[in-house]
Amino acid sequence: MEVVLAHLRHAIERGEYAVGDRLPSEANLAKEFQVSRSVVREALRGLQALGLTESRTGRGTFVQACRPAEHPTFGSYTARDLLEVRRHVEIPVAGYAAIRRGPDDLDLLNQLIARMQAETDDLAWVALDTLFHITVAKASQNPVFGKVIKEIRNALAGQSTFLNKLGDRRERSNLEHRRIVAAIAEGSRENAIDAMTDHLDHVAGAVERLRRGVSPAAGERET
Repeated sequence: MEVVLAHLRHAIERGEYAVGDRLPSEANLAKEFQVSRSVVREALRGLQALGLTESRTGRGTFVQACRPAEHPTFGSYTARDLLEVRRHVEIPVAGYAAIRRGPDDLDLLNQLIARMQAETDDLAWVALDTLFHITVAKASQNPVFGKVIKEIRNALAGQSTFLNKLGDRRERSNLEHRRIVAAIAEGSRENAIDAMTDHLDHVAGAVERLRRGVSPAAGERET
């Protein structure tokens, strides 16, 4: 998917496809790159998230810009919108969860990270990822936090689906989630805040490298 996305992105940036042009069909792209149509579909979603294309029902995918948008969009929200909200909500939430969580909260969080580590299906992993963040919010014992995360869950899922298909972002997410749960389990508000901050910093870095056309995995290996 990353190869197909990079090829199409560079073709648009070089002017091989002008603004207003329709890209080849999924079937033709799949044949050209010798990949499945599902791989092509994910690459096209990536172009749309970057603001380079738009999908028109029944007509195909059309170029709408020759340069990526400043802020990639997932669902109804930009990546910047999501990150701003997540920093203001999920970081303090992790701290509250560390000092308020009950044994049932810990059991569920540990079950979730174990299932995520073992999961091989991308869509199932993304669903568990979203549930993980909702569960951390619920562990704060403040129902408002949970409602906020649920409000943006579809956008979070869209972002997670895309980023985790690039490089080793998914495995790194698993490691970051385990660190969050460990801090919550030990009851350390400070460590939980640090762990969630680190997680969101890595998400932000992956989005920025994606916007600049650099593989998240390659960029993270450099840090």
